[in-house]
Amino acid sequence: MDHKKVRVRFAPSPTGGLHLGGVRTVLFNYLFAKQHNGDFVLRIEDTDQTRFVAGAEEYINECLRWCGLTPDESPTVGGPFAPYRQSERKDLYRQYAEQLVKSGHAYYAFDTPEELENMRQELKSPENPAPQYNHVVRQQMRNSLVLPEATVQQLLADNTPHVIRIKMPVNEELTITDLVRGEVTFNTTQVDDKVLLKADGMPTYHLAVVVDDYLMKITHAFRGEEWLPSAPVHILLWKYLGWEADMPQWAHLPLILKPDGNGKLSKRDGDRLGFPVYAMNWTDPRSNEFTKGFRELGFLPEAFVNMLAMLGWNDGTGQEIFSLEELVAKFSIDRVHKAGAKFDYEKAKWFNHQYLHHKDNESLAALFQPVLAEKGITADPAYVATVAGLVKERCYFVNEIWDHGFFFFERPASYDEAAVKPKWNADKAAFFEAWSAQLETLSAATAAELEAAFKALAAEKNIKMGEVQLPFRIMLTSGKFGPPVFDIVVTLGVEETRQRIANGLLAFNQ
Repeated sequence: MDHKKVRVRFAPSPTGGLHLGGVRTVLFNYLFAKQHNGDFVLRIEDTDQTRFVAGAEEYINECLRWCGLTPDESPTVGGPFAPYRQSERKDLYRQYAEQLVKSGHAYYAFDTPEELENMRQELKSPENPAPQYNHVVRQQMRNSLVLPEATVQQLLADNTPHVIRIKMPVNEELTITDLVRGEVTFNTTQVDDKVLLKADGMPTYHLAVVVDDYLMKITHAFRGEEWLPSAPVHILLWKYLGWEADMPQWAHLPLILKPDGNGKLSKRDGDRLGFPVYAMNWTDPRSNEFTKGFRELGFLPEAFVNMLAMLGWNDGTGQEIFSLEELVAKFSIDRVHKAGAKFDYEKAKWFNHQYLHHKDNESLAALFQPVLAEKGITADPAYVATVAGLVKERCYFVNEIWDHGFFFFERPASYDEAAVKPKWNADKAAFFEAWSAQLETLSAATAAELEAAFKALAAEKNIKMGEVQLPFRIMLTSGKFGPPVFDIVVTLGVEETRQRIANGLLAFNQ
């Protein structure tokens, strides 16, 4: 590590929901920055105005806030390198594009959309299904490499719409050392002459990312491996602009794959397989299309972050549960895998269960209160905390406290009578009459004391414990489920328990 202060950035386009791959990129950037006492920058890459979506930037901010991955500098926070939205930096970019034209590394291209379309149609073939504007094609097009200088000057003077393209060298080998992949070599012949500055004066991603990384003193660029094919353009821009010594170290992160490992995980896969791929709920304002998120499904942010860290990284010890502080301490880029990481929703739920189980009951109760409020139920926080403690080991999500403990908040309206009626008789009815009467004297008893009294009464009446314990559970909960039955009694209290026995007897005695 050299003496330069570590500065990393996450640079999303505000075009829609935040995919979990994007959040993982944020996480790896954040962990690396914090570990080296560096800065984590959020920069909004909104140069493509046609794809801009209202609300998307606020959504990205909210996702990062929920995950606890707060940027040190951003459009909202500000910082020494403001502005942090590329659209507000528009005037910066042209000078660098013009500088590249002057040095012979870029050129003006005056081709109209129709001319470009004609070129694609003419050159299309089975071997070349999507013809590109490259070192061969550029010789036949309307650009400053082909047109006489006077014509070029006249076209510029007339404000003729044009773009600036990089002039990719022919058959040059470029090698970078990637922090994840080691040495990666590209041949420039494979890469087309990318547009750097569009006709509307906006830079493309390629120019903007290099200029901004340079001006914002970014030292490490972590991004998804889908950007690897663009790397040669970026490396050359660093070189051609004379900034090679300041080029950040690259790390191209592995893709997050579908559960079967075949290809990148997409929103459609999530819809098809019934799990979220976005951090939070997102409704596209253009199509009104709704996509569900991890947050609203009940994932705890710390479990979500822990799960993401383990997609493509581990610390080599087999440990799987890490707090954010531990991740900052343990993370190392050289332990990020090259291969894609399969997303496993069951494993994601397992992480959430671990965190839920270890959360204190009061915190869980607070998270569960909105679920109760939605059902029109008000309950004492201490009572809700007790219930949460009794059922949490069965829950993957906070809202499942209701599924496993609804009977703590409402009396059974019906019963699993098929489990009771066939073996029900007058002796059992008499046992419960006696047990209800005895309970009146046991209001301060513990679960263990209640169980002992219940056992003693069953023995006295010559009834097997197992034959009355299930009917008792069903009277209290409506079915064959729930935590230990005497814990339920202690939580409900003697009065409520006696009421439920009375209701149960009415149903079973019919």
